[in-house]
Amino acid sequence: MMNIDMLSTVNALIKTIPLFDGCPSEKEYEEALELSEYLFDNDQHSPILTMLIGKIEEYENSLPEMAEFNERIANTPAGVAMLRVIMDQHDLNQSDFENEIGKKSLVSRILNGERSLTVEAIKRLSQRFGLPVHLFI
Repeated sequence: MMNIDMLSTVNALIKTIPLFDGCPSEKEYEEALELSEYLFDNDQHSPILTMLIGKIEEYENSLPEMAEFNERIANTPAGVAMLRVIMDQHDLNQSDFENEIGKKSLVSRILNGERSLTVEAIKRLSQRFGLPVHLFI
């Protein structure tokens, strides 16, 4: 009897919560995001939140545009990715790294994959932003 009750509850949960039931739609994805935000704000330890986040990630990774994005990220050298994050977080442009890397044109070539960060540049970036050197390697 208990197994039947649990199975009924699980089936009801699958039908009720977005993304748990097969192939989700964009609407179900949006609803899942809303529910995950609510749970995050109100019940961070909910096992439903953990499962929902996994399903959201699974859905996002199945989108063609995300596959392209993930491939681009996978092929981006760590130093370039870290440099872009720093630029974004600190609202910096290519001219703001003259002391660590060199002229704007060199920073541009590094960001475009034409050149690599030198060991000295990595050390200076690490020191300026208080980041471990390994994040650039």
